[in-house]
Amino acid sequence: MLKNNILAITLVVILSACAQEKPVLTGVDGSAIPPAFASFPDIPFPEKSYIDLGETKALGSGEKWIGSLVFNAPYNASSVFDFYVSEMPKLKWKEVATVRSKISHMTYTRERRAVQILIESDGSDKSQIMITAIPNEN
Repeated sequence: MLKNNILAITLVVILSACAQEKPVLTGVDGSAIPPAFASFPDIPFPEKSYIDLGETKALGSGEKWIGSLVFNAPYNASSVFDFYVSEMPKLKWKEVATVRSKISHMTYTRERRAVQILIESDGSDKSQIMITAIPNEN
């Protein structure tokens, strides 16, 4: 009888643990972060973006990572450009320069870091984005 009770309690605990929802990762602004982007909470990412792990070269995580992130988004380049113009200031990034063209360039600084965002589209409703982060002591 005691073995059955212990077995039943153990089974309930295991099933309860399995039924719990996974925690939702959030950025500094409270928005959800896709799991592949969780190491980069100081950068906003358009919804439904997916990271290109073969092209991404980043070291570190959190708000001190450096390197280049390459990812794709199911939006045209103009929409992605507008997204970054709107969202970067919300995360306290300050605009240094922006150029909207076939390959758009955006540069932002925050504290002791700088990021450059390159946005390219093949003319469809898809864009490739490269974000490069470096230390910036100026």
